[in-house]
Amino acid sequence: MLFSSASITVLAPATVANVVCGFDVLGFALHEPNDVMKLRLIEQPGVVLINDDEFNLPTEPTQNVAGAALLAMLHAIPEPLGVEVRIRKAIRPGSGIGSSAASAAGAVAGLNYLLGNHFSKPELVQFAMYGEEVASGVRHADNIAPAIYGGVTLIRATTPTPDIVALDAPPLFVTVVHPQIEIKTSDARKILKQEVPLRDAIRQWANVGGLVAGLLQHDYALIGRSLEDVIVEPVRSILIPGFQDVKEGSRIAGALGGGISGSGPSLFMLSQDEATARAVENVMHATYQRLGLDYLTYLTTINPVGCQVLVDEN
Repeated sequence: MLFSSASITVLAPATVANVVCGFDVLGFALHEPNDVMKLRLIEQPGVVLINDDEFNLPTEPTQNVAGAALLAMLHAIPEPLGVEVRIRKAIRPGSGIGSSAASAAGAVAGLNYLLGNHFSKPELVQFAMYGEEVASGVRHADNIAPAIYGGVTLIRATTPTPDIVALDAPPLFVTVVHPQIEIKTSDARKILKQEVPLRDAIRQWANVGGLVAGLLQHDYALIGRSLEDVIVEPVRSILIPGFQDVKEGSRIAGALGGGISGSGPSLFMLSQDEATARAVENVMHATYQRLGLDYLTYLTTINPVGCQVLVDEN
């Protein structure tokens, strides 16, 4: 195994999970925002975490998503190794755009570079899922996979090993609004129904198939028709102020469609062109200004590469 003595910087992207109808199986990476992580190998075995932001996240590795992912990775290496990670988060925890996944994916992508790219992408997904377990109690990969692979990904299976399918999506603009409320992923999972009517399951399967086909065929109309969720969204949307106004207003503005990003509270909308995406952003501004609720917006595109590693100058 090759080892690098370099100090590296990793840009770990925000992600949108579920993509409306694909609960736990679809996700895509965003160009913005990105967490910034600096990694270097150290003599002391184990993981040292340093926060360079105001979020005061745990620095005990077993309680931190990046730390848990790195510990899983180090466990798979026969040599005793140590790694130091400095994290400056731009993706706010609890935002619904993959904050925990960015930390976990960026950490394992960075360490893998320092190890001479010893591990495959499916293996990196498996390590990073240990971080998601710390965040939500479940090892899911719908944020992790696009953060590592880039683009749009389908998670066909996570056990016994991740089976990830990269989807060749057409150019898409993404508008995201993050209302300044917090919804914990673990809490958002607790309210979901454990059983669904067969007719709803059939409709949902058809939408997932239609969305995948639309992405692969670059068929924007089919993408728009398939962005429908009859199982999860009706339950989770009640937690998000302004949800219906944003969704209906964005459709009128010309968006293909969209919905809740991950477990929320962020909402995303897909558009075919930048002008429409900006009109959607105006709808989001108007909605939350009217509600008197603080918010952030992002107008971006799909990131085709995922985590990006930069070698620091000495």
